Amino acid sequence: MGSQTGSPVTGARGGSGGAPWGQGLGGQSPVSPGSPWLCQCSPELVAGVGGSPPCWRCVWPRGAAPRGWRWSWSGTSHSGRCGAVGRAGPGWGAGAAPAHRPSSSVPPGWAHAGRVDPGYPVQLTFALRQRGTIQLTRLVEAVSDPQSPQYGQYLSLEQVRDLVQPSPATLMIVLKWLQSHGVEDCRSVTTLDFLECYLPVSMAERLLPGAEFHRYVQGQRSLVRSPLPYTVPAELVEHLDFVGGMHRFPTERVAVSRAGARRDPQLTRALFHLGVTPAVLRQRYNMTGRDVGLLPNNSQACAQFLEQYFHQADLAEFMQLFGSGFAHRTQVDRVVGHQGHGKAGLEASLDVEYIMSTGANVSTWVFSNAGRHESQEPFLAWLLLLSNMSALPWVHSVSYGDDEDSLSYAYMERVNTEFMKAAARGLTILFASGDEGAGCRRVHSGNHTFRPSFPASSPYVTTVGGTSFKNPFLVTEEVTDYISGGGFSNVFPMPKYQAAAVGHFLHSASKLPPSSYFNSSGRAYPDLAALSDNYWVVTNRIPLPWVSGTSASTPVVAGMVALINDRRLQRGLAPLGLLNPALYQLQKQGLGDAFYDVIQGCHLSCLDGTVQGQGFCASPAWDPVTGWGTPNFPRLLRALGPR
Repeated sequence: MGSQTGSPVTGARGGSGGAPWGQGLGGQSPVSPGSPWLCQCSPELVAGVGGSPPCWRCVWPRGAAPRGWRWSWSGTSHSGRCGAVGRAGPGWGAGAAPAHRPSSSVPPGWAHAGRVDPGYPVQLTFALRQRGTIQLTRLVEAVSDPQSPQYGQYLSLEQVRDLVQPSPATLMIVLKWLQSHGVEDCRSVTTLDFLECYLPVSMAERLLPGAEFHRYVQGQRSLVRSPLPYTVPAELVEHLDFVGGMHRFPTERVAVSRAGARRDPQLTRALFHLGVTPAVLRQRYNMTGRDVGLLPNNSQACAQFLEQYFHQADLAEFMQLFGSGFAHRTQVDRVVGHQGHGKAGLEASLDVEYIMSTGANVSTWVFSNAGRHESQEPFLAWLLLLSNMSALPWVHSVSYGDDEDSLSYAYMERVNTEFMKAAARGLTILFASGDEGAGCRRVHSGNHTFRPSFPASSPYVTTVGGTSFKNPFLVTEEVTDYISGGGFSNVFPMPKYQAAAVGHFLHSASKLPPSSYFNSSGRAYPDLAALSDNYWVVTNRIPLPWVSGTSASTPVVAGMVALINDRRLQRGLAPLGLLNPALYQLQKQGLGDAFYDVIQGCHLSCLDGTVQGQGFCASPAWDPVTGWGTPNFPRLLRALGPR
């Protein structure tokens, strides 16, 4: 996609925008030196590093002739050689096509079950190259910044379509290519920038040379994916961002019970104490029985993936047990997608019960993206729904994520643009920061680095970390939950809205990991946090304790945002939209008391001799463990709501 430079809030790859180090080929983004994911151009054969994609383009010194990256495939790894490139662009051989490699190897737990029958139908999603992304970036900055005269002046879905829809040439060339291979069963979305097509495996393999569709199984689940890279014709390079349904294996944040991990004999009795319930959350975050939704035109949503379903009966029982102190609803108002009738999932139950008890009495939708077809990508299906529905809830809570280095850059940049489209419409999208702390991966030198997560690292979502009570028996101050995901993106540059806050952390932190472990110029996350430890959840009619993870804290924060939107809408104000620019201005405005600052505890990382399992540590003001801290709801409402 034609990413931009010049604004630090873009999805452009590399360091600070506008570095004059040479123009990317084939309509791709400009590149800059020193980007952590780029290799220097070299005649030597260079392979992928430590599970990350091998380099897919070259960086060249000022004044040198452009050099491109050409893929080759050998066994289970990709490699490439820098060489002169013609008009086709990086990764293209003469008269050939770019090879789109699998974004990661087969994840642990998935077993190969053989080739797929040639007549087996697969679903592929073609991400068509968008126009207007520079204007979209500027518009999102303007409508999301409370200091801008355009703040809150959001677009309709149709206006977003008019801004980003592919050119007529792109639509014609892609459709002609599909039709020439006999692909006829396709449908578009409102914004015209995605095509979903259904076709047999034999046709898909002719359409995308190099691809081979195989079946993989994990327990009762099965997926159809290609372990090999695919290519497209040279004339398609300027018109396609990626083809979905080929490589990515679905993942999500999963709530877990920590009951078995509590081995301290002094805390044995803590297994039987009440734990976190809606009443505990309301007490800690100063919410009263009056903090409930009132407007019928306000709504909130959570997204579920991978055969994760909630049960209305579980929600009703949960509210009967824990909802006596506030007005609430006991039914989800709308399910978008397939709602199964099997066992309820712990993750799905947690999401619905806590967004509806924190954002109490607010109309709630559930997007159920089961990935029931073996070739479907559930997360991509959810993104397509956002591009195809004119009326949507204002707030979305999502517990989903993957390692940045397991995904292609084209894919992440395009998903980032989808979040920009949502922000332009005034939607607030919150993602769990993950449960692996700073993460860890081994690089080619044998050393370790931290491992950032996506979409948590997108500048256009609000990322939620996790905390625990300092005293597990009492509603007290909070400390870092050691699993709380956080760090610095290796893909997206630091947006200007957070530059001052992150700079303060980097210069004032008493102890930082070695600089080789993280990219200090990348988008930093999380943005804020909430309790993520020891929740009660009702699933399959059984109350379960000790449920933990940032997939618990995220719907809690989402519910609070929905309540603030409710008050704003009552006064005729626009909903909050992209929350981050406003969040990062509060302290400068003297409104820092909207958060309880978390200043104790560190999260986990690499178990090596250098960092010894410790990532970043909490500190005053913003930090990459708990963000700005946890909400003090009445002060947050005063800061972000009607004044």
